[in-house]
Amino acid sequence: MDFNDTPEEAAFRQQVRSWLDANATRKSDDKTSIRARVDDPELLKKAKVWQDKKAQAGYARITWPKEYGGLGGTPIQQVIYSQEEANYLVPLGFFDIGLGMCIPTLMAYCRPEVLQRYVKPALHGEEIWCQLFSEPAAGSDVAGIRTRAERDGDGWVINGQKVWTSGAHYSDYGIIITRTDPSVPKHQGLTMFYIDMKSPGVEARPIKQISGAANFNEVFFTNVRVPDSQRVGEVGQGWKVALTTLMNERLAVGTPAGGADVDELLELARDTELEDGPAIRNASVRGKIAEWYVQSQGLKYTKFRTLTSLSKGQQPGPESSIAKIVAAPKMQDLGAFAMELMGQAGIMTRDVPGAGAFQQQWMFGAGFRIAGGTDEILRNIVAERVLGLPQDIRVDKDVAFNELGKK
Repeated sequence: MDFNDTPEEAAFRQQVRSWLDANATRKSDDKTSIRARVDDPELLKKAKVWQDKKAQAGYARITWPKEYGGLGGTPIQQVIYSQEEANYLVPLGFFDIGLGMCIPTLMAYCRPEVLQRYVKPALHGEEIWCQLFSEPAAGSDVAGIRTRAERDGDGWVINGQKVWTSGAHYSDYGIIITRTDPSVPKHQGLTMFYIDMKSPGVEARPIKQISGAANFNEVFFTNVRVPDSQRVGEVGQGWKVALTTLMNERLAVGTPAGGADVDELLELARDTELEDGPAIRNASVRGKIAEWYVQSQGLKYTKFRTLTSLSKGQQPGPESSIAKIVAAPKMQDLGAFAMELMGQAGIMTRDVPGAGAFQQQWMFGAGFRIAGGTDEILRNIVAERVLGLPQDIRVDKDVAFNELGKK
């Protein structure tokens, strides 16, 4: 692995850093994280302004072709930009799904005229996209969906329900996986569409979370009409299209950006007094911090493997699943430990050490272990595709979907 920038990469990094210095505030200059201001009614508006500014500079999606607003750059340049942007206070999170999952799927399967209509508005933050996959009876088993799309003349009519859809309540468009043929095995009867979230019959209901936020939604579809021109891929080939989206999701979700980590926990331990003195001098506390430090370094060098592949023009493989398997439980456990160190203040989310970051992280951690692939699914991916272990037995593999559950 080569941990150093090439001369060209170093020059690009300095270019990005100079642009960010001129257009954003460094975290060292302002301790308040914009991402954490979930109660800011102007946050979405600020995010759209920042997204447009990035797009105009060519940094919104560096690897995309210039004809669609990108720089036509390399994956390693995108990584460099993301590394540098992480040091600045900028509003993030509203466009990750659209630009990281939805639009790349359209780019892989849709006609040029469709891309000319939708790619640039998404890139500039004018339109936001969501991903409509999970359902009440189909979470990790995406192919088990029941939302159906039925032919009606030159279009389709969609009925059903999706759940845990991030950002559906403020999204303009979405990609949706539907069942178009229940008489074949579940993976074979699926078809993907993109839909206008403002269409008649689409209803998004935000779900209140334990943290107080409401980023997820359940979405209902009642006789929603979609023209066949909004089909993504061939009829019955929805699973193939969905895999493209899910592969992009693994890279887009990855590990959580920002948040409290070992450095913040060290600072808390230095400032916290226990019965036997500062927490940082307690052997049990030091042991826990050392354990998470080792995990952090392991994640760091695993990411370096991916960066090395990208710098050589290669695509990262299923090994990228390792990062989330480690990072999601780590962030939840670290948050819980920090709250315990705070004593009674641990139950508070305001006016506490770390500005409530540990508390937010602990509450968010459980969801992060599900989002973008559960711990169990990702372990299966690593076991089967990295280690070459035998696959799980799948008794429903060759059974028609409408026969499942029948005796």
